[in-house]
Amino acid sequence: MLPILYQDEHLVAINKPSGLLVHKSPIDKHETRFAMQMLRDQLGQWVYPIHRLDRPTSGVLLFALSSDTASKVCANWQEQAQKTYLAIVRGWAPQEVTVDHPLKERLDKIADKHAKQDKPAQEAVTKVTRLATIELENPVDRYPTSRYSLVECQPKTGRKHQLRRHLKHINHPIIGDAKHGKSIHNRFFQTAFNAHRLLLHAHRLCFNHPATQQPVAITAPLDETMNHLLHEFGWQRAAGRTDIEAPHALG
Repeated sequence: MLPILYQDEHLVAINKPSGLLVHKSPIDKHETRFAMQMLRDQLGQWVYPIHRLDRPTSGVLLFALSSDTASKVCANWQEQAQKTYLAIVRGWAPQEVTVDHPLKERLDKIADKHAKQDKPAQEAVTKVTRLATIELENPVDRYPTSRYSLVECQPKTGRKHQLRRHLKHINHPIIGDAKHGKSIHNRFFQTAFNAHRLLLHAHRLCFNHPATQQPVAITAPLDETMNHLLHEFGWQRAAGRTDIEAPHALG
């Protein structure tokens, strides 16, 4: 059962777990579990995705319950939706920075084989705010200690892998990012904290309801891995997560 965060006659939002594809994709032909089909079977009706989350990203994922509602929401989605993500990154990130760095779409050899191959770079803007830092007495790389940050990311545009690429661009890649991160830090988190996922979570989604035009705000709880890390590093207050009990150690 997928955790439902919000539901009315028009919309439904779930807390997508890390590792789950939104819908069937040629990226993994052998995968049999998809958020769209699982939610359809759970509700007993068709659902229509409003936006996407990368497979390794967890958090708020919104669906419409009719094609008409989907059309209304998607008509100005990028302009009016406000998305807030939490991420654990390498190094001490800037206190606040707006990353204005155009991104050229990187096409998947399988999923995008029919897409136009020579698209120009597109505008991409992300606001990054540092919430907390920690310095560990572990010489993971070439330094005697290792530094990490908890950051809040608010994308102003919606490019593919935007947050992962923008954080790499400012030299603070997300821990667990096999493609854009640094493997030595990823392995450290796997070994030391049993954290085997991309540490990126779609924490909060705000938008105007298509039927009432009233503001809707949906927040997704953290999963066990990220919740454990926030408690381990003393970051729960910085992330606004003081309402959860300390979890059992992962093992």
